[in-house]
Amino acid sequence: MAWFRKEKKTRPPRRERLEIPRDTWEKCEACGHTDIRDKFLRNLNVCPACDFHRRVRAWDYAGILLDEGSIGEVGSELRSVDPLGFPDYPARLKRALANAGDSDAILTVTGLLEGLPVGIGIMDFAFMGGSMGSVVGEKIARLGQRSLEKKHPLVILSASGGARMQEGVLSLMQMAKASAVLSQLAERRIPYVSILTNPTTGGVSASFAMLGDAILAEPGAVIGFAGPRVIKQTLGQDLPEGFQTAEFLVDHGMVDSVVHRKELRGTLSRLLRHMTGRPAAAGHAQDN
Repeated sequence: MAWFRKEKKTRPPRRERLEIPRDTWEKCEACGHTDIRDKFLRNLNVCPACDFHRRVRAWDYAGILLDEGSIGEVGSELRSVDPLGFPDYPARLKRALANAGDSDAILTVTGLLEGLPVGIGIMDFAFMGGSMGSVVGEKIARLGQRSLEKKHPLVILSASGGARMQEGVLSLMQMAKASAVLSQLAERRIPYVSILTNPTTGGVSASFAMLGDAILAEPGAVIGFAGPRVIKQTLGQDLPEGFQTAEFLVDHGMVDSVVHRKELRGTLSRLLRHMTGRPAAAGHAQDN
């Protein structure tokens, strides 16, 4: 009889398939460790597995070092031009602006570092490999001039492949321009601290990056003028293990200290207060 017959009915699935956003996960470039993106961000973009210091965008680095709400940009109106009529250079600048979202390869800001007023220039490798062009040199010169007027310490974080070849000799002239303003700071005993991140090479390493009263570096940062392959071909012999790393340069007296990103803010604050003779600000005494 039909009423005793059990008919099978299709049931809708109880579980819904959820799409995971592509940017939820991040992968370490050094060890391949994959983890939640937020975990990398909470760890200041340092790999929780191998401690590899990944690159940080300029504005993010400003947020790591400076007190919240104290940041003010300097020279934001400056833009790169094509003085030599270099092929495809305007198009590359447009792509760099679209991808990096900044005015050029360096961000120059003023702010408070644990209550201490400072000027900070932060190079951004995302903008054409952090290449040094006329805008980079001009921004450093203006920030340095502001430090001279205000008598505030100057800090520059370098991350660069060197001079920007599309601007030819005009790019190389920025080495002298930046070095000149730093010499004025030295004459007036206004502290300048250079921080080297991965990588710091070429004309940047041959000028303002290595002229600091104190030179700090992130762990594992590649630092040098020419690449190791070029040096090996020139010398005709194998290079030492760890050549051109921050740790190698500390051992050979080219860098003062290798500082973990988590400790950089506190270390920089103590160093600048020691160099300026200023006491710790209220609320930061325990941190120092």
